[in-house]
Amino acid sequence: MNIRRTLLLEAAAAGDEARLPVGGHIESGEVCPAASLHNEQVRALVQQLFFRHASGPLRHVAFAPIEASTATARLCLEVATTLAEEDRYDIGLIDANSGPERLQTELQIACPNLVLTTWPIQPRLWMVPRQTWLPDACAQRITGQNLSRLRELTTEFDFSILWCAPVSWLTAGIGQSCDGLVLVLTANKTRRLVAAQVKDQLGKAQVALLGTVLAERRFPVPQGLYRNL
Repeated sequence: MNIRRTLLLEAAAAGDEARLPVGGHIESGEVCPAASLHNEQVRALVQQLFFRHASGPLRHVAFAPIEASTATARLCLEVATTLAEEDRYDIGLIDANSGPERLQTELQIACPNLVLTTWPIQPRLWMVPRQTWLPDACAQRITGQNLSRLRELTTEFDFSILWCAPVSWLTAGIGQSCDGLVLVLTANKTRRLVAAQVKDQLGKAQVALLGTVLAERRFPVPQGLYRNL
């Protein structure tokens, strides 16, 4: 596979591809062409990743960055929200990160009570905390029983988005438990050689690599100029 293609999110069954940078720099609360472009890119990503397959839609997808510093929680929420907006599917946003971070904390979503179970965060979208499948708060070892429970959780939803830690052997085990893994690359940071090496390692681990997403790309037009476009 050409290294350049690792920078594209592709629908292998359909044979088409599109560059889908996400995470563009947009000021909070500001509506501008950049924000509209970002939303369109997320919608295009959802359609291409989940629905453009001859064998039928993919259902359960994990997102994992290569760089430990890359924030992916917001991307997972945006993908899950876009699916939920179809108003036809129940969506699970699953914390599949075995590190110390918690998805609800990263997204500043409060748990409604002390019972660590699934709860709705908007119509047809559910938050699934880590404790529902991994009892230890920060486990260095994920057992087959843990992964079996994770697979059971995904089947409770029409679609599920799994928020994963940076790529490692633990992430590979999670990737094997769903339809596949999307790699999140970091603009101006992730080296193509490293991305290619990670791809090869995932292939050896028999993890389906569904594509890649470019994150933290900043739009080249200065923010102030958008008002004049």
